[in-house]
Amino acid sequence: MSIQAILMKKFLNRFDGTAFDVMFESGEEFHIGELPSKFKVVFHKPVPYRDLMKSTSLALGEAYMNGEMEIEGDLVMALDEIFKFQSQFITDKHAMKKILYTSGTKSNQKKEVSSHYDIGNDFYKLWLDPTLSYSCAYFKKDDNSLEEAQINKVGYILKKLSLQQGMSLLDIGCGWGFLLIEAAKKYRIHGLGITLSEQQYKEFKKRIAEEKLEDYLDVQLIDYRDLKHMERKFDRIVSVGMLEHVGRENYEQFFKSVDAVMKEKGVFLLHYISGLREHPGDAWIKKYIFPGGVIPSLREIIDLSADYGYHVRDIESLRQHYVRTLLNWHDNFEQNIDQVKKMFDERFIRMWRMYLCACAASFNNGVVDLHQILFTKGVNNNLPLTREHLYKE
Repeated sequence: MSIQAILMKKFLNRFDGTAFDVMFESGEEFHIGELPSKFKVVFHKPVPYRDLMKSTSLALGEAYMNGEMEIEGDLVMALDEIFKFQSQFITDKHAMKKILYTSGTKSNQKKEVSSHYDIGNDFYKLWLDPTLSYSCAYFKKDDNSLEEAQINKVGYILKKLSLQQGMSLLDIGCGWGFLLIEAAKKYRIHGLGITLSEQQYKEFKKRIAEEKLEDYLDVQLIDYRDLKHMERKFDRIVSVGMLEHVGRENYEQFFKSVDAVMKEKGVFLLHYISGLREHPGDAWIKKYIFPGGVIPSLREIIDLSADYGYHVRDIESLRQHYVRTLLNWHDNFEQNIDQVKKMFDERFIRMWRMYLCACAASFNNGVVDLHQILFTKGVNNNLPLTREHLYKE
């Protein structure tokens, strides 16, 4: 057995709480954990031990992307097994600092957001549902389709906001606009969406015109930090899946921006991927999927909100809903793989497959969570006393 193989075997023994087979490019095989095996890892090229010591996820993620490593068996299940031992992953924060600690300036954040969301609307339309919702869905029933669950999610959020006709609603990080479109149709609110994605902006503009909602909705291509320059204030503010792009050093700036345009007694719903503890993030995800992305912990956001006089009315974890959402996205991606191949090369396809499967495994294991927090600016005693209204059709 080569030195590289010996070192890899030593490293993989960290995961002996599960069971899998390993085969090296030389044809040598060995087993980790108890029998029977749940999956098999095949190395077509050695992964340098020094790279594993810098970042386990980056070294193995790149090996998979490059076709230097295969996983035989169900990829989600294999990653789910490995992620049970996330504490055995190594990240040398000093060696990875250029990836883990990027600039939070306006210009850099626009570049980072665009690198993910401006891949192309046609690509996202292949594997998202027709609402173009790119965040955790809400499965009220076991047999809900992805589209039904996304409609459920938006309806659920709008109920939590206690909207009334004529209210004003701001969506920070509005995506392709489905939430605001639903709010305008159901509640006749006057809404504004903001985004940094050119592709999302153009698509949302188009949808507003198609739905003939120009008198109710608008979308602007601006940074959240520019909200303070607006003369307008809002009854309700919502932000779904955007806080993860802000960066830890900018959380206070984010709350300042929300507060600058929120009316007194206004209601703010924040929906975001959360971490159990404060962490700079995963090197592979930050290099290839969400540059600059940071997962806030629940406690740091609650702590910060108190500094601005925001009262917490409701907190809910939707972690298991995100597992199902990601599995649906992965299924759609694979079902449309022939179309994806016309758009991107094999390396991108393997990268995106790993992203969707790894995220599903991460949520399933509680490596990350998904929280919805409902705040009020100051005391608001006019909201429903119970959650009963949320579950009525």
